[in-house]
Amino acid sequence: MGVDIETYSSVDLTDAGVYAYTEAPDFDILLISYIFDDWGEDEVRTIDCFDADPDMMAEFCEALTDPQIVKTAFNANFERTCLAKWLNKPMPPEEWRCTMVKALTLGLPGNLAGAGVALGLPAEKLKDPQGKALIQFFSKPCKPTRTNGQRTRNLPAHDPAKWQLYKNYNRQDVVTEQEILRKLSIYKTPEDEQALWSLDQHMNDNGVRLDIPMVEKIVEYDTRRRQELQEEAQELTGLKNPNSLAQLKRWLSEQGVEMANVTKDTIAEALQDPALPEVVRRVLEIRTALGKTSVAKYSTMLVAHCQDHRLRGILQFYGANRSGRWAGRLVQTHNLAKNSLPDLALARELAAEGDFDTMGTLFGETAFVFSELIRTAFIPSDGCRFIVSDFSAIEARVLAWLAGEEWVLEAFRNGEDIYCKTASMMYHVPVEKHGANSHLRQKGKVAVLACGYQGGVGAMKRMDRSGSIPEDELQSVVDQWRQANSKAVKLWRTCELAARTAIEEHRTVRLKNGVAFGYINGNLFIKLPSGRKLCYWDTRLKLDPRDGREHIVYMGVNQETKQWGETETYGGKLVENIVQATARDCLAISMQRVAALGYNIVMHVHDEIIVDCPIEDTGAMDRINACMAEPIPWAPGLPLRGDGYETPFYMKD
Repeated sequence: MGVDIETYSSVDLTDAGVYAYTEAPDFDILLISYIFDDWGEDEVRTIDCFDADPDMMAEFCEALTDPQIVKTAFNANFERTCLAKWLNKPMPPEEWRCTMVKALTLGLPGNLAGAGVALGLPAEKLKDPQGKALIQFFSKPCKPTRTNGQRTRNLPAHDPAKWQLYKNYNRQDVVTEQEILRKLSIYKTPEDEQALWSLDQHMNDNGVRLDIPMVEKIVEYDTRRRQELQEEAQELTGLKNPNSLAQLKRWLSEQGVEMANVTKDTIAEALQDPALPEVVRRVLEIRTALGKTSVAKYSTMLVAHCQDHRLRGILQFYGANRSGRWAGRLVQTHNLAKNSLPDLALARELAAEGDFDTMGTLFGETAFVFSELIRTAFIPSDGCRFIVSDFSAIEARVLAWLAGEEWVLEAFRNGEDIYCKTASMMYHVPVEKHGANSHLRQKGKVAVLACGYQGGVGAMKRMDRSGSIPEDELQSVVDQWRQANSKAVKLWRTCELAARTAIEEHRTVRLKNGVAFGYINGNLFIKLPSGRKLCYWDTRLKLDPRDGREHIVYMGVNQETKQWGETETYGGKLVENIVQATARDCLAISMQRVAALGYNIVMHVHDEIIVDCPIEDTGAMDRINACMAEPIPWAPGLPLRGDGYETPFYMKD
C-alpha cells in the first residue's frame, strides 16, 4: 500500500525534526492518500480528516495495522512517525519500505520532486509545484492579521478552493511515488539492506539522551557572552557593525594591518605574528570567538529534543549516495569539534553547574570550550554508561586489502603504528613514534590520510592545515607514498579501466575480492565485496575539449551545490567510493552483531558506535569490541580491530 500524508504542527519540521514535530499539542494529520498495489492510479483514495468517510478510514486503518501488508512511502520515516503518534500505535519499520532510500541507493535525489525530474517522468506524473504554498497555508501557523480575523491557523473552511487544491496535491504525491516505484522496480533492494534500514529506524525511534539542563545553561550564557563580545568589539574599533567585513577590513587597514580576506585560516595566521598590535589581536580573537558556529548545535538540541529529553532522527540512512554511508541530521554529529581540553570532565562539570566564570579563568574564552563540550551533552540513559567502540584506521585497512598491499596488512595484523610503518617504507629507515626518525612520522601520517585516493599536493595541503610539512617537500612526499604503495596506485588505474570497459563494451568486468563493474540500462554499477551495488546514474564517456580525453561522467547530486547535474569521476574517486562503501558495510555488519546481542546502539558517528550499556554489565566492552574485530565472511584476510572505552558522557578518547 502506497501512503502519503499532509500534517499540521506549530513546531517547525525543518528545525526540530519529525519526532519533536509530532509532540506539539496541536499536531494533527490533515489528509491521507493511499493506493493498493492492484489498483490503477485513478483509484487513489484521499481521506479528508476534517470530513472523513468512515468506510474509507476503516479500510485504511485496517491495512495500515495489518503486518502482512507492506506499506511504502517517500521518506517513510515521516509517515511512520506521524501515523504512530496519530493512532497511538507502533508502526514497525519491518512492515514499511522507503521509496526515498530506494532512490538514494541508485544515486538519485532524495526528494520526491527531484527524483521525478531525474527519472524523466512526464509532467502529469511529477510532484505538483503548488505544494510549497499550500503547505505554508494549511500545515503551518499563520500570522494573525486584521484581514484574517487575528487567527493563527488556516482551516479548510477559510479557503475551500485552496483546500481542494491541497487534496489534489496530496493525491498527486502518491501518483508520483508509484511511478517512481514502477520505474525502479527492476532494481531489487537486497534483504540485508532492508534489515539494516529497519535497525536504523529503531535506532532513530529510540534516540539518544541529552543533558538538557546543561544545554540550557550553555545557551543562556553564550547568548549573553556573545552580546558582551559584540559590544567590546564595537568599543575597540569604533565601528557600528564590527561583523561587517567591509568595515572591519577598512579598520584593519587603518591600524596598519592589511588582510586580503578575513577567514578562520587568515585570522589564525595573523595571530601568529608577535608584532600584531594588541588592539588588533583582541578584535581578531573576538571575531574568531563569535565565528564559532558549532555552538549553534546547542540551540538545535533545545529545539529538536523530545519531552523525555531524548534527541531522535539524527541519522539519515544512505545519506551519502556515493557510498551508502549515513549522514547526520539536525545536530550534525558527523562534524563535531575534537576534544583537546586538558581536563574535559572538569570543564563539563563547570558547565553543568553554570560556573562559567571559573571555566573562563581555567580554559579561556567560553565559545571555544563550548565547542569542545558538544559531544558531552549526549549522555547515557539512567543506570547506564556509554561504551564507544570504533574501527581503528578502517579506510587504510580496506584500501590495503582491496589493493593487496601486503606490507600494510601485515603492519595492521602486527599492531604496528601505520604512520610510522608508512614513513619507514617511504624513506627506507626505521621510524618510531617517540624514537628513531620520529620526525618522519608526521609525513607518513599526512600521506596516509591524503594520498590513498589519488590525492596530490592539493590534498596534502588540505590534510596538513598546520603546515608541518614545507610546501616545497609536498610533491616528494606524494611521490614517496605512491612508490611505497604501488598496488594502491595500480588499483586506481584498474578501477578506471574497468569502468571505461564496462561503459564502452556493455559487459561486466570482474576484479578481485568480489568487486565488479557492470553497465545496465545506461547506468554504471559497482558490485562491492559485500554484494551491495553502487550506482552511477546515466554514466557515459564524454570528450573534454580542454585535454582531448574522454572522461567518465554521470548524473548525480553535486556535493557542493546540492543540485542534480553532470558529475565527473576517475580512478582515485572510484576507489574512494568503493573503500568508504566497504568500510560502511563492515560497520553495518558489526552494528547488527552488537544489536543481536541485545545491546542498544543509540547512535553512530563515522566508524564508531555509541552503545547504552547497563552499569552492571561489566563484560559489555569486551563483547562489543569482539563484534567489531570479528572476521567478515565476504572479506577474508581483512584485519579489523575495535578500539573501545567506557564513559559517563560521549567524548573522544
